[in-house]
Amino acid sequence: MRSFMNDEEYYNFVRPYADAMQMLLTRLDVLNHNLYGKSDSRPIHYIQNRIKKKKSLEEKLIRRGKEPTVDNAKDYLQDIAGVRIICYFVDDIYNLAKSLKRQADLIVIREQDYIKAPKPNGYRSYHLIVGVPVYCMDGMEYFPVEVQLRTLSMDFWASMEHRISYKKERADKEELTTELLGYANQLQEIEKSFESHNEIGKLKEPEKPEKELAEPENTDSPIIS
Repeated sequence: MRSFMNDEEYYNFVRPYADAMQMLLTRLDVLNHNLYGKSDSRPIHYIQNRIKKKKSLEEKLIRRGKEPTVDNAKDYLQDIAGVRIICYFVDDIYNLAKSLKRQADLIVIREQDYIKAPKPNGYRSYHLIVGVPVYCMDGMEYFPVEVQLRTLSMDFWASMEHRISYKKERADKEELTTELLGYANQLQEIEKSFESHNEIGKLKEPEKPEKELAEPENTDSPIIS
């Protein structure tokens, strides 16, 4: 007999995941203000976030052949907290991902680039699962937050694909996959046309520091640095 978690167990369990997600959202807000150094040139169009609902969490564990308990949810699920970031350009996605990965107290648990290697049906997105430190009286623990980064066109395609075929058995699955791939390719071409006008999302490489010591005049001694 399956041992389902009760409501109190669920809410106590997801609280630190919600805390981790909120802290990550704060970091993203700071990056959005500061990444390009201009208040009118922000990489993020909008952000969605969610905590997986109790029913959805239990159903996913059962599909994986696991008892729907708190312990199994902690051991086998890494998408309890989720953040979806919608950007304007592909450059914005990579710049944000790079900036997140540079933060020393975040742990990159998993990374999947479906932009450079799209799924067979045309799905494109950049996925990260990051461990976010949550502090309490007893110490600190990392909690995973799933991050999806998409452009507007990627999100449009994914939203329509989800509406049409998510968790549905269709007799025309192969034909639909081919059709969706065609739409994805068309949207990618439109996206590239817009990207040709993007003058903002090009981050400069850090400048090399100037030499601290100038060449001394009238000396044969080499400079030791």
